[in-house]
Amino acid sequence: YAVNPSSNTVVSPVDGTIQSVFPTKHAIGIETASGIEVLIHLGIDTVELEGEGFEIFVEEGQEVIAGDKIAEMDLASIKKAEKDTTIMVVFTNLTENQDFEFIQTNDISEDTEIGRVNERNIG
Repeated sequence: YAVNPSSNTVVSPVDGTIQSVFPTKHAIGIETASGIEVLIHLGIDTVELEGEGFEIFVEEGQEVIAGDKIAEMDLASIKKAEKDTTIMVVFTNLTENQDFEFIQTNDISEDTEIGRVNERNIG
């Protein structure tokens, strides 16, 4: 799913452990206790900014709780660089019997539960 940010603050969408912080600061990987891998991608084509406009507040191995501040994006400078500020949240290792269910899709805030990963019975 994607979020159009209204503030510079980026919070963790899940409880988990920080697995990776990209050197260009445009993406952060988190793994949940159940093994779901979540990639938070800050903006579109922002890797080209080489870290400009981003500040990261977590490091690899750190535990986070949903709602914890993990980064800041300088939305104005990113837009000035003609990049899209949309934040993408990607589940990179869901299995065939897992899907994402949206709970809330409008007017979200830092403490809004957007959705959940569900297990489906197949066969």
